[in-house]
Amino acid sequence: MNLTDSNKVYIETYGCQMNLSDTEIVSSILRSTGYQITEKPDFADVILLNTCSVRENAEKRIQERLIHLKQYKKKNKELVVGILGCMAERLRYKLIEEQALVDLVVGPDEYRQVPALIDKSFHGEKGIAVKLSRVETYDDIEPLRTEGTSAWLSIMRGCDKFCTYCVVPFTRGRERSRPLQSIIEEVKRLDVMGFREVTLLGQNVNSYNDSDSKSDFPDLLRAVAMASPEMRIRYTTSHPQDMSDKLIETMAEFDNICKYIHLPVQSGSNRILQLMNRNYTIEHYLGRIEKIKSTMPGCSISTDIIAGFPTETEADHKATLDAMKTVMYEGAYMFKYSPRDHTKAFRMEDDVPENVKLVRLNEIIDLQNSISKELNLCEIGKIHTIQVEGPSKKNQNEWNGRTDSNKVTVFPFLEGLQSGNRISVKISRATSATLFGEVI
Repeated sequence: MNLTDSNKVYIETYGCQMNLSDTEIVSSILRSTGYQITEKPDFADVILLNTCSVRENAEKRIQERLIHLKQYKKKNKELVVGILGCMAERLRYKLIEEQALVDLVVGPDEYRQVPALIDKSFHGEKGIAVKLSRVETYDDIEPLRTEGTSAWLSIMRGCDKFCTYCVVPFTRGRERSRPLQSIIEEVKRLDVMGFREVTLLGQNVNSYNDSDSKSDFPDLLRAVAMASPEMRIRYTTSHPQDMSDKLIETMAEFDNICKYIHLPVQSGSNRILQLMNRNYTIEHYLGRIEKIKSTMPGCSISTDIIAGFPTETEADHKATLDAMKTVMYEGAYMFKYSPRDHTKAFRMEDDVPENVKLVRLNEIIDLQNSISKELNLCEIGKIHTIQVEGPSKKNQNEWNGRTDSNKVTVFPFLEGLQSGNRISVKISRATSATLFGEVI
């Protein structure tokens, strides 16, 4: 097959916001070399799966999806199927050798090679490009953002924390930050293009460090807020070790920096936190929470929690439940521990039985749902500024958007309403996940 403008590429994205951002980068690279990006796989010449390896379930989903993609390969013998992202780096040889369906495997730091590898695959060559970089940030590539009024903006890549359960340092490499000025210029372009909200992304976003300008993350956050005063600014994900007073005070200073922080705790037990190599105690973590709440009353906080880490006892589990009750998180990503090879925890005995992990996880989920509902019920009668996102999936006569504190809010559609509009909504009812109200 010859490369022409008619070659269509379909990209399916799994995992975190960083993967969504990476898909936009890959799409931009492909389009600049003559490919078309399509939203449907049925008539695509190339199908790429942008993958996640953080948890075992994510990899199982990809394996199942590859089996499903065999039907497309039967219909089109020349179809090229590729794996991008973290799973590509981690399982590169296994994917090529054992999954005969896979033609190319490209890691997070090799996306510039995707067009050339696709071209080679059209000519029958298998391709692997998974080398990790200490410098690649893709700061010169404008991501292909096709819709919406909210944008992802990657400010750094990789991670240096080496939590014992986490594959990210091995799949995405070491930390490196984009130049501050390139980020500011991209934010200004987004503003001109009509975007109303930007989320700054990094595996550990608050360890951002631009060595040239000697700027840390609070400096960047301030510069972004001042560059586009009408743009809502969000960021994710933070590490408690790097949640400084300077960062909290910078957030409080600017109205356009959203009062929402995702701050993973992982466990409420100091013994487990030490085994995880999290480099903070629960007392330090709760001190950061106290500083956030005293400086920014009403700031929403969400978290990540792992149930059943190796050697976790009932006392450790209870400490996690106690931390949840103390903090009162708005929401949480909650998982049972799954060993990931290459990590230090993989060499620990996975000694918490699966049924015990599941019981503990369900207790965490039940507690979080009750806390979320309690906090959302407190919003009834309050008026929030909502950034409109679009029609509700359940009812086209209702639209939704988010509060400054990241709460999903549903309201009746009004004539003339458009995505990106900011409206005032008075909350009339709530569930654990959603606020409902009327436009005023």
